[in-house]
Amino acid sequence: MRILVMQGSPNEDGLTASMAKEAMAGAKAAGADTELVHLRKLKLEACRACDDGWGKGRRESLCIIEDDIEMVRDKMAAADGIVLSTPVYFGDVAEVVKNFFDRLRRCERAGPEEPRVEGRWVLAIGAAGGGGGGGPTCLVAMERYAAHMGMAIFDQMVVTRRSREYMLPAARAAGEQLVKYIEEQRTG
Repeated sequence: MRILVMQGSPNEDGLTASMAKEAMAGAKAAGADTELVHLRKLKLEACRACDDGWGKGRRESLCIIEDDIEMVRDKMAAADGIVLSTPVYFGDVAEVVKNFFDRLRRCERAGPEEPRVEGRWVLAIGAAGGGGGGGPTCLVAMERYAAHMGMAIFDQMVVTRRSREYMLPAARAAGEQLVKYIEEQRTG
């Protein structure tokens, strides 16, 4: 069992990162191999919308931009479940998360290759920080991205600075339950 934890905040000690780490700890406690990917530390360019918006993705299921997207895509394909933790910016996911999924969808859904991330279960976490607003609309965006890639939402969580104390243990429990749920789905 492999769980990939993707974190979209530049702050490694902030609310978004803390929730990701707790979910990862829960998955690990349930027996999963886990890996944390800091999207902000990678070289991930924004989509260029080349070739009428589909570029090489339509022809070869690949992106023309040579950066870290294929490495992350491979990690997602090798995972049984994905934890996606993003800061909430203006009621939406962080720019790095949006840029990543804008490019991923062109490779996963437009080209001749079979989708590689389809069927993965996703635990979606929106960290709304101080303002606390926009968390629900951010989760709607994550649900749309997951559905478009053929992934399924296991659960969704919104956390603010005010709810941090009781949401950190909830994130750990959610990571653990994600692993248990995937195992139950496998064994029928």
